[in-house]
Amino acid sequence: MTRVTIDDVARTAGTSTKTVSRVLNNEPNVRESMRQRVLSAVAALNYRPLTSARSLATNRSFMIGLLYDNLSPSYIMEVQAGVLEACEAQHYSMMVQPLVSAAPDFVERVDDILSRHRPDGLILTPPITDHPQLLEHLQQSGLPFASIAPRHPEECIGVMLREREAAAAMVEHLVSLGHRHIAHILGDPKHGAGIWRLAGFRDGLKRAGLTEEPTYMVPGRFSFESGVAAMRQLLALPQRPTAVFAADDDMAVGAIWAAAEAGVSVPGEVSICGFDDTTIATQVWPPLTTIHQPVREMGRRATEELLLRVLGKGDARMVEVGYEMCIRASTAAPA
Repeated sequence: MTRVTIDDVARTAGTSTKTVSRVLNNEPNVRESMRQRVLSAVAALNYRPLTSARSLATNRSFMIGLLYDNLSPSYIMEVQAGVLEACEAQHYSMMVQPLVSAAPDFVERVDDILSRHRPDGLILTPPITDHPQLLEHLQQSGLPFASIAPRHPEECIGVMLREREAAAAMVEHLVSLGHRHIAHILGDPKHGAGIWRLAGFRDGLKRAGLTEEPTYMVPGRFSFESGVAAMRQLLALPQRPTAVFAADDDMAVGAIWAAAEAGVSVPGEVSICGFDDTTIATQVWPPLTTIHQPVREMGRRATEELLLRVLGKGDARMVEVGYEMCIRASTAAPA
């Protein structure tokens, strides 16, 4: 079969190839009637523009890079799905790159990726969103980027959630059930989410008139394994907590696993809850009480704001999305 070209589209629409190109690239100052004629011709001919030709014509790669260093596969899969959805809407492709942000050559590694693939912009996920050397390098280079859940949202574009408020609401839920001995499995201290969720946990205790118990504050790393280790530590205490709030679902599921290992009933002897509402929250038994963070939507919205800046189609900004409480069977009144 002969490949349909932009010249074929122009002849069918009765216009120039330049006008067709402007329509395909969503450029302004094209009459709506002409835009519809071109789009009808594109559909009738089943035309698919070559990315290489578009790149030569516009000096763009039509690619967005997604950088991540996150131990939660369910979180990253949801982010990817949202980023891809926004990219496809603008005829962009997505490049996904796992990295180790703590590596000494991290910035050099990112620079090498940028040199080889030349994306039009980057989506940064936690904890990369808060890497000071990388942020400085990107700002100096002028490459557009959008951040998901950055620690300083006022300094960049992207998307954020009121995580501190949400964490406090989860503590209030536990208190409303009658819990007074509440532990927290902390997230990564270099991760903005870990900082906000810890602050929200403390806000919730303060509002309930409860005192923070140092032995109930156990570090985690936003991973299943760290949740298991933290819960084992809590179960070894002379006075166990009656409720455990983990800073993400993976750690919460690890806590449920450790409780089952020790023969401790959830929620009969200890209530466990998490944060994010990833797919694992409804796959574990008992189903996990958690905060629904619209991760896929956050990936999509961050990419939409980035493409606004890349394509110069409007004022990009930091978007705020809402959260929801998901009360399930892993929390109940203390025995």
